[in-house]
Amino acid sequence: MTMTDPIADMLTRIRNAHSAGKDSVSMPSSKKLVEIARIMQQEGYITSFEVVAGDPRSSLDIVLKYGDKKSRTIRGIKRISKPGLRIYAGKDELPRVLGGLGTAIISTSQGVMADRDARKLGIGGEVIAYVW
Repeated sequence: MTMTDPIADMLTRIRNAHSAGKDSVSMPSSKKLVEIARIMQQEGYITSFEVVAGDPRSSLDIVLKYGDKKSRTIRGIKRISKPGLRIYAGKDELPRVLGGLGTAIISTSQGVMADRDARKLGIGGEVIAYVW
């Protein structure tokens, strides 16, 4: 069965595993999902990620990050641009999540990056997700 929105599936798996207090979560891998995981690690929301080669398809294993006494580092995670409704933002309209405390993940012509990096480079793109 084909999945219509693998990014939403990834974000839901991370949200559910984080809420349940799991140490790690696994999902089917793709280049875009690996880039989203890289941004989340770079911004400090997850500990690490690894692509594990498999027979039918490789999988992406993400190690979740928690604070003191198992407190959550990801308060919320939301898919913005969906297959049925794409959301684009120009360089002047890039969103600020919680006034700059969160991160917007943007897919630009120069790759997937956080909103801060896109603002520095002066480019816009498709708003994939918000993480805070």
